[in-house]
Amino acid sequence: MLSSKELSFRDPGLMPIWNKVRNGIRLSKEDGLVLYSTHDLIGLGRMANEVSRAKSGDTVYFVLNQKFEPTNICVLSCKFCDFAVKKGSPEAYEQSIEEMLDILNPDIREVHITMGLHPDWEWQHYVDMVRRIKEAYPLIDVKAFTAVEIVFFAKKFKKTHEEVLSELKAVGLRTMPGGGAEVFSERVRKLIFNQKIGAKTWFEVHRKAHKLGIQSNVTMLYGHVETFEERIEHMIKLREVQDETGGFMTFIPLAFQPGDTGIKTKNNFTSAIDDLKTIAISRLMLDNIAHIKAYWVMLTAEVAAVALNFGADDMDGIVGHERIAHDAGATSPMQLAKEKIISIIHEAGKVPIERDVWYNPLHIYPAEGTSIVSKMPYLNSVPFYSNFEPELAEIKLSPLVPRVFGQFAKEGKVDAGPMSLMDYVASQDEFEMLDYGVAVSGKAYSVLLYSHHDWKHLSGKTIGLTAESSTSVELLRVLLEKKYGVTGVTFERLHLTSGQNDYTKFDAVLLIGDEALRRWKVGLASFLNVYDLAEEWYEWKKMPFVFAVWAVRNSIPAAHKEAIRNALEGSITRSKGHYDELGREHAKRLGLTREDLAMYLNAFTYRLGEQERSAMEEFLKEQAVLA
Repeated sequence: MLSSKELSFRDPGLMPIWNKVRNGIRLSKEDGLVLYSTHDLIGLGRMANEVSRAKSGDTVYFVLNQKFEPTNICVLSCKFCDFAVKKGSPEAYEQSIEEMLDILNPDIREVHITMGLHPDWEWQHYVDMVRRIKEAYPLIDVKAFTAVEIVFFAKKFKKTHEEVLSELKAVGLRTMPGGGAEVFSERVRKLIFNQKIGAKTWFEVHRKAHKLGIQSNVTMLYGHVETFEERIEHMIKLREVQDETGGFMTFIPLAFQPGDTGIKTKNNFTSAIDDLKTIAISRLMLDNIAHIKAYWVMLTAEVAAVALNFGADDMDGIVGHERIAHDAGATSPMQLAKEKIISIIHEAGKVPIERDVWYNPLHIYPAEGTSIVSKMPYLNSVPFYSNFEPELAEIKLSPLVPRVFGQFAKEGKVDAGPMSLMDYVASQDEFEMLDYGVAVSGKAYSVLLYSHHDWKHLSGKTIGLTAESSTSVELLRVLLEKKYGVTGVTFERLHLTSGQNDYTKFDAVLLIGDEALRRWKVGLASFLNVYDLAEEWYEWKKMPFVFAVWAVRNSIPAAHKEAIRNALEGSITRSKGHYDELGREHAKRLGLTREDLAMYLNAFTYRLGEQERSAMEEFLKEQAVLA
């Protein structure tokens, strides 16, 4: 459920849809068609913006990326494509791996590779392409090869789809682009891309990729011969598969660029209204996909900027050397500078965050005069934000896990939020602690140690530690050494993205937050022992444990501090007694029932009193001995 915020509409037909959206009721095909038919563009955009804010706060992501299309030589002849040519054509080109490496630099965080289906290149060439990029630039994530290319490789080199994907993953492939989806309509496929794979095969490839831990994007090419109904059906099919695999990161609507394809469209290009409607509707229909991208290469930077208030929370990135859209007549500049992207996001009233390929924040760029409030993206923080409505537009929300919040706080880039207790202690000269936080007496259900051994047999073992929090890690250290006398443990930080972790190599693994909750009922790998760290502390000390405290930077304007306090108090007050409603959609994504949700959230204390403050002092005393 979204906040209780009321919206008004010029089109009364939007109100029933808004009521469904804010109550967590999934939209139907009929709802989607109503949204496409509405003339209330502003009302549609406001709905989508509210949904986007519930997921991503006021944040818009971008990535420093490099687009490679190593060849335009292709065995197919798709009617809508203005990029591909046949071997021997004067326009044909082939880019070597060395030429690709020469373009890259250490600032790039993502390489995006798609290309024509070359008739002569050997399998090892594609494997080497990924391997050599990762060897030369280990911090660059390779997002490569659409489902169309995977199917081509499998047929040409007599491999299964799983073998192709596994061999690419072994040399560094971690994510896949979403191209080749076009529109999931057999009618449209037969008309304009009958040589390409259809929806069934496309989804088969992505299902297999997700099962292997390779996440992917998904696209929709619109504005050619498809109907509004076919667009909505495309989204619904995608939503159903996402329910099954959970492997799609981002949905990217791609406005058709007619070029010289000969495909008859109403206008040469989609209208800005159609583009904005499609962005907004995709945000409302695709309730289970985290991110919607305004792909400025095809939309133009101007339309993409408006789309940031119509449900989009991602602007892609620099996209150097992009050819496919521009060969088809895209009018956007070939490369937007980082400063320009930041400026566009600021002008939209949003907070720019530079990310990696998995949407982990790397840098945040707040606009002058704004105060950034961390929106902790865990289920246990729902009461803080479900009705968090600051009176001042200068206060912006940004989803940050505790450890990232702590890092940005040290850099002076964020100003308030539920700060990990250990990060607050390190920054208390610059922050004021409020009377709110996250505390629990007994089981927390979301700070769990999965282990092959009981506590007393963990000496000399290796433990994988959550990358999301420092307080939970220090609590584990205190319990190991002070409660159980365990020594000689080797600690290793896990990857922020759970799908990139190999848990089997550890003797024990500490998980927190939503990832721990997701594993609470189903378990983790072959670990037989599960220990709740908050329960372990309570049994030992008979005191609650405080994981996070709300803190506000001393130097922000007094009016901002007051607005944050008022918004926080209002949200906690209005949320009380409605936990099973407010967190319902979040809990559903984690596999929790409504009863699980109520039990979980009611276990926490969100206002800190003398008991919680005494518990903090006791923990810090125990922790200081170790330090």
